[in-house]
Amino acid sequence: MAALSGLASTQAFATVASGAVAARPLPVNPVSGGSVMQMLAGLILVVALIFFLAWALKRFTGLPGQHNSMRVVASLSLSARERLVLVQAGEQQLLLGVAPGRVNLIEKYEQPLIESGAAAGDFAAKLQQALSNKGAK
Repeated sequence: MAALSGLASTQAFATVASGAVAARPLPVNPVSGGSVMQMLAGLILVVALIFFLAWALKRFTGLPGQHNSMRVVASLSLSARERLVLVQAGEQQLLLGVAPGRVNLIEKYEQPLIESGAAAGDFAAKLQQALSNKGAK
C-alpha cells in the first residue's frame, strides 16, 4: 500500500515538474462587472413589476359596477376651500358641506333634488329653491 501511495506522489511530482498543471477551476469573483449588471437589471425588473402591480391594483379596484350606487351629482364652490356637494346614494340624495378636514351632512332628500345630467347653474337655483321651501315650512 505504501508503494502505491509513493507511486502516485511520484507521478504527481513528475506532472508538476514537467510543467503540466492539473486543470482546477479558478474561483469566480462574485463582484465582477457582469454580476453587478445582472443584479441591477434584476432589481430594476422587480421595482418595475411592483410599480406595475400598484398601478393595476388602483386601476382595477375590484368588481365591475361596484360604485354605481354612489356618485356626485353636482358641486357648488362656496369659497376657495369650501363647497357644497350633492351626492346620489342609492335612492336618496345627500347635500354635503365639504371643507378641509371635514364633511358635514346638511340635508337628506328622499326625492331627487336634481337629476344627474343637470348643469351647475341648475344646481344653485334648485338648492336655493329647496332651502327657501324648507324655511317656509
